[in-house]
Amino acid sequence: MFAEHRELISQLKSSDQHFSRLFDEHNDLDKKLINLDAALVPATHVEVENLKKEKLLLKDQILVILKKAGA
Repeated sequence: MFAEHRELISQLKSSDQHFSRLFDEHNDLDKKLINLDAALVPATHVEVENLKKEKLLLKDQILVILKKAGA
């Protein structure tokens, strides 16, 4: 995610607790969704869609922080 911001992400993860939490939550959701797609964990369509929406919200919040920090 956001490969072009790799260095800034690394800096923010160590200096901004809020950013670090958002980033970790996003990665956790990504792993859950990968397991769901691989049918390793059972879930309903609604549960999957809700996780995807939550992940997208986190991604949007992360992007806002990255844009502000990069400006």
